[in-house]
Amino acid sequence: MIKHLNKKTLLLLLVLCIGTSVYAQKKKYKYQDASISIEERIDDLLPRMSLEEKVAQMRIFHANIGVKSDKNGRLVLSDRVKEKLKLGIAGIKNPGEHISPLAAAKLNNELQKYVMKSNRWGIPGLFVTESYNGVDAKGCTKFGRPITSAASFNPSLVNQMWDVIGREARLRGMHMCHSPEADIVRDPRFGRMSEAFGEDTFLTTQMVVNAIKGVQGDFTGLGKGTHIGAVTKHFAGYGQVLGGSNFAAVEISPRTLIDEIYPPFEAAVKEARTLGIMASHGDLNGVASHGNPELLTGVLRNQWGFDGYVVSDSNDIARLFYFMGVAENPEAAALMGLVAGIDIDLYAEDSYAYLPEMVKKDPSIEKMIDRSVRRVLRTKMILGLFDNPFVDTKKVEKQVRSEASLALAQELDLESIILLKNKANTLPLTKSSNKIALLGPLLSQTTQKDFESVAGNKMTFVADQGFELTDKNKGVPNLLATDEEAITRLTNLAKSSDLSILFLGGDEFTAKEAYFNNALGDRATIEPVGPQDELLKRIKALGKPVIVILKHRRTLAINTIAEQADAILDGWDLSEKGDQSLAKIIFGEVSPSGKLPVTVPRSIGQLPFHYSMKGINNKKGYLFLEDGPLFPFGFGLSYMDFSFDEMTLSSNKITPSTTISVAVKVTNTGKMKAKEVVQMYLKDEIGSVTRPDKELKGFQKIELDSGESKTVAFTITPEMLKFTGLTMGKILEEGNYTVMVGSSSKEGLTAQFRLEK
Repeated sequence: MIKHLNKKTLLLLLVLCIGTSVYAQKKKYKYQDASISIEERIDDLLPRMSLEEKVAQMRIFHANIGVKSDKNGRLVLSDRVKEKLKLGIAGIKNPGEHISPLAAAKLNNELQKYVMKSNRWGIPGLFVTESYNGVDAKGCTKFGRPITSAASFNPSLVNQMWDVIGREARLRGMHMCHSPEADIVRDPRFGRMSEAFGEDTFLTTQMVVNAIKGVQGDFTGLGKGTHIGAVTKHFAGYGQVLGGSNFAAVEISPRTLIDEIYPPFEAAVKEARTLGIMASHGDLNGVASHGNPELLTGVLRNQWGFDGYVVSDSNDIARLFYFMGVAENPEAAALMGLVAGIDIDLYAEDSYAYLPEMVKKDPSIEKMIDRSVRRVLRTKMILGLFDNPFVDTKKVEKQVRSEASLALAQELDLESIILLKNKANTLPLTKSSNKIALLGPLLSQTTQKDFESVAGNKMTFVADQGFELTDKNKGVPNLLATDEEAITRLTNLAKSSDLSILFLGGDEFTAKEAYFNNALGDRATIEPVGPQDELLKRIKALGKPVIVILKHRRTLAINTIAEQADAILDGWDLSEKGDQSLAKIIFGEVSPSGKLPVTVPRSIGQLPFHYSMKGINNKKGYLFLEDGPLFPFGFGLSYMDFSFDEMTLSSNKITPSTTISVAVKVTNTGKMKAKEVVQMYLKDEIGSVTRPDKELKGFQKIELDSGESKTVAFTITPEMLKFTGLTMGKILEEGNYTVMVGSSSKEGLTAQFRLEK
């Protein structure tokens, strides 16, 4: 028939075909009308899409398979990527991560234009990043790790930090981040410990909610194009892998799951309105999380009302077959993930890619596909991508890594650094004409310069890293042999100095993610690796003051350091301003106010070991080991002393419809302005099930001048007293409770009250 058409008719047909394959440059479809509701727009678009186009909206690939820029900054795509984009795509992970923010913004504008022109309906793609030290991309503000910021006990600052993350990511053309982590991390063997906010449910919940609200611009920033969407992860229980080993089984009692593991995720959904949820790598009490409809649909959607999308973790739907062994073949794994409620398949080529063929055999599957695609399209419309898909590149250089953002990074550092020990008031140091040795494997290239910028020109510094801890192999790093020559050199430098500051702990190679293939990151021991303790002992034997600065990404059993050092500052993993912040603390410009977001054990043999364990766990200690932790949760010293007095309760009784106000007078009895974290813990004295020893239920960070007092008040609500009872429902039980208000989980004033119905 075509051979009988004239050239003019053929040309017209060609133009029409091109017009349907190029995204709608002339608005003519209802879904392109921003004035109608999002649901109406989806109702118009979804029926127009072919099955293959729908499935394309359920897949994300990584930019490393062929999205890059040439030497002139122009977009270059591999044939593989071009083929994938013909039908559209849910999203692309990390495009432009290794280039400057401005170059990334230009690249991602060009990439988005290509994505929209390549599919018939002009559907934009989601560009996805991660956020562990700020935006995980070149040229952005480098903040401290999440567990570092948790040590600040300052949710407002955490909110501000994630606001910057959201803005900087959107300015480089990103739309979503696979962060934050709402996992509870209680096992220091686990290599990803620093990616989360610590061991406590309440603290983690406060930090997660503020992180999400910040990165999403209180949700309104999404549609304005100023912020990005959060994908809260890993749902659920991922931080509790057995043996601290990534990909191992997760065994959590149903009661602990409901009372301690779920709350940060529930708040992420209900309070912070997270756009996305990522499922956990592992199983949960024998049921693979990626194939768990009770978890991903029953709890997440039916109980909590989540209406965003659920994304798999890397290749984990396919792994239901070839790793978990709970699906008989790849197609069965894909169906299991879809039934469970996973909307987007991250990276895999052997999972949701099979859905079109599977629908031919079972057409009922397409209804679940429509459900998932609707969620993806809704997310893209909430982000305003159908209407404003591009970045204003003029704003990038002024607003990314600005002076204000760097100042915020340092402010968070200063509030997150924890003073663990200060024998005979070793700290703060005076800016006198002393010679100080900066030594140890965690010393950075800029440490000396940062210290000199704070201390001034009266002091003399010498600096020597001495030795590395590992060979820095990114997959499986190996410990290096002890370098006696280096230890001797460092000892001699300490000998010729008035005091030494040792930089010890661990780095990104001693605690990291153990990827699925060819990588290790978890540990079977938790002491500092290599000859770090030996270095400390030799320098301490010189009889001069020794200050230890800890830098690390997992909790360490620092027995030798705790015994030998005159002062210990715990910095975890600070921002790019970290060493300067440490210097400001050391020389007394700021008093430390960080608090431990974890319990520090004496030995790996004490694990599991968190402050809120059931009281019965504290009955027995261990032979040949001192009882209790090295340092308790919530602990952190100040250069000033704070007194806690005059604790009052508004009533000694509470009912399901009333509250109790608790007040304590806190006084700074020191000689300089300082901050303190006032913490409130509750203990259920008698329960129908065994109860935690105590639980954090409130905290406030306050700043007091020398001699200043402030009355700090908390409200005890019935909600705080609920727990999962014998029949697995949430209950309030009559009985006696103890409230403690103090400076850590071990110290405080106490009072009693009773719950009556």
